[in-house]
Amino acid sequence: MLGTVATLASSTTYTGLGDLPHFNPDDDRDPLHPAVAALRAAIKAADAVLICTPEYAGGLPGSFKNLLDWTVGGGEIYGKPVAWINASSVAAPTGGRDAHDSLRKVLTYAGAKIVDEACARIPVSRADVADGQVADPDLRGRIAVAVQRLREGV
Repeated sequence: MLGTVATLASSTTYTGLGDLPHFNPDDDRDPLHPAVAALRAAIKAADAVLICTPEYAGGLPGSFKNLLDWTVGGGEIYGKPVAWINASSVAAPTGGRDAHDSLRKVLTYAGAKIVDEACARIPVSRADVADGQVADPDLRGRIAVAVQRLREGV
């Protein structure tokens, strides 16, 4: 899961990452690419945004940074409560710290309201995931705490 757009009563997992065009500031104008318009509409409709991303090569995966770049110009994330769970593997040298730092930098620039108490580094190995879900009850509990803290920050 790369991102969840949450309302207080439910959540929606954003699955359009692969549909986003490469960011080009010259294209950040109407008419927007349909995938960009859908991303921005989902963020606008959400009460809060929870981001879940691994760290890759010492930072954010390039495709996810592309998604973040598309959020800056529209302003939908401005003032929106945002938190993240970094799911770096236990083998990551920094434990996901570099991805956290990258997220904080971009989201601060975009004017998001970062809910620090809900941001967490939770190492998840491939063995902890079954059928696309985190199976380990301890990890699920840590994720639930982060989600509850985000709800409290809304």
